[in-house]
Amino acid sequence: MLDVGVRPPVRITSMGLGETRPAADPATEASTDPHAPGMQRLADAVLAGPGTLDPSIRRAAAEGVDVPEALRAYLDKVARHAYKVTDEDVEALLAAGYSEDQIFEATVSCALGAGLRRLEAGLSAIEGGA
Repeated sequence: MLDVGVRPPVRITSMGLGETRPAADPATEASTDPHAPGMQRLADAVLAGPGTLDPSIRRAAAEGVDVPEALRAYLDKVARHAYKVTDEDVEALLAAGYSEDQIFEATVSCALGAGLRRLEAGLSAIEGGA
């Protein structure tokens, strides 16, 4: 299954000014992040759980690579500018033969991947500035 690889969170005091915890050793990162097991269960359920869209397409949507041509522009929009998705975008996918359930699963998979990439970028920036 996809290893979400989320780093340990930064510890912030109640005033918003606080200490940052040193970066974890990559070999033990997952075990030090109290949210890692839940994040892994989420990723596993979304990307490999029961669904109508093939798990390989869900994984590709999450990773942002090798998605079918008909989904490519839509998933790029979801990943970069989700607020710009229109009914017409969904109608085009329906016309291309995707069901509403498949479109939903592709959307959630893409959003999960985009969110995890943003989380990783944010945590890296915080650790780099500490």
